[in-house]
Amino acid sequence: MTEIRTTAEAHEEAALPNAKVVHTSENAPKTAEVKPLPPELARARPEDKSPAQWAYERVLLYIQNFEEQLQEDEEVVLGLTGGEAGVLQIEGIGFFDPDILTFYGTDEYGARTQLIQHVNQLNVMLIAQPKPAEDEAPRRIGFRLARALEEEIAPETKNPQDET
Repeated sequence: MTEIRTTAEAHEEAALPNAKVVHTSENAPKTAEVKPLPPELARARPEDKSPAQWAYERVLLYIQNFEEQLQEDEEVVLGLTGGEAGVLQIEGIGFFDPDILTFYGTDEYGARTQLIQHVNQLNVMLIAQPKPAEDEAPRRIGFRLARALEEEIAPETKNPQDET
């Protein structure tokens, strides 16, 4: 039997990303692939976003989901892949259309660090690491990024050359 759908339902389904995950444990926590997209990310269809924006938004979802599972005394760090680059304490994430993501933060030695990554080479490893003792509360970058997206009325892009 063929299922009948309205035009609106067909458009809505076409805008949803295709994602799937399989875990070895039936009790595994929910992951970003199975959670619904937040409304601020679902405003535009994936095919209407640049590769950089779409990668940025999905990385944000993964970080936020990872942070939801951290203990109070842990923070997320980004494990840099390729070589012996170490880790980056995430303090900011950005994208530059059409194809660049940037991660801002500090490395394990406290040095200011910036990773500029092409979306075709995107490899991100999230690591739970004990938070520094001097910090009162863990910093949750994923939730700050989500809040920033919620505050946007519409996706706007700035041209960096306009600020000179």
